[in-house]
Amino acid sequence: MLAIFHKAFAHPPEELNSPASQNASKKPKLPQETLRDFLARHPNNTSSIDFPQSAVLAYVRPDHPNFSPHQRLFSGYDDIYCLFMGSLNNLCSLNREYGLTKCNNEAMFVIEAYRTLRDRGPYPADQVVKQLDGSFAFVVYDTKAGSVFTALGSDGGVKLYWGIAADGSVVISDDLEIIKEGCAKSFAPFPTGCMFHSEEGLMNFEHPMNKIKAMPRIDSEGVLCGSNFKVDVYTRVNSIPRVGSEANWTHWDSH
Repeated sequence: MLAIFHKAFAHPPEELNSPASQNASKKPKLPQETLRDFLARHPNNTSSIDFPQSAVLAYVRPDHPNFSPHQRLFSGYDDIYCLFMGSLNNLCSLNREYGLTKCNNEAMFVIEAYRTLRDRGPYPADQVVKQLDGSFAFVVYDTKAGSVFTALGSDGGVKLYWGIAADGSVVISDDLEIIKEGCAKSFAPFPTGCMFHSEEGLMNFEHPMNKIKAMPRIDSEGVLCGSNFKVDVYTRVNSIPRVGSEANWTHWDSH
């Protein structure tokens, strides 16, 4: 899967952008070049949707048996779009818990749960994502709110990467080669057990009280790349995350 968001909508961590990208032999690419590369890798079974001046989403349809061992889904409803990779072991029980009887796959569950919690849910985002049992990664784009929400499961079964394009856009994909080619030195693995919101930043949903620290990452050539992000086991946030109706999937505040 591939998701690209204009920098005005995403606001990624500054440490993801490496100054070495501008001096590397391979320069970062513009978003349209990265999209073109992604589509060219799978010319006969790739779908994409473009949101001018804000975002583009693309994925390889599941009729490509040799591309990935993981289920790949792409759904949209009520101006909310979700790219989902992997599977949830407890999908049926989650549907019952949220009263989502019509959901028949993980992407639609994420959209419906996101929409329900955005509008009237009492649970903070970390509690919701922590309920998801399985190997998964997803990207949600809420076109009405202009919000980006991404999460990666903690078991390491699914890999996800993110980086910075030539124009500062955020690139998210499970395809490491696409990320490397598109972002040069400004990329890193998306941290497991974490979620990212375009306004509130990066949080570990298993340890929401701990801050996330950036760890400098050096490649095989000795060049400083985009940082890795890990839970700081020694540093806590200043206050308990909110648990009221505002502390939902579209907005959380742990400071």
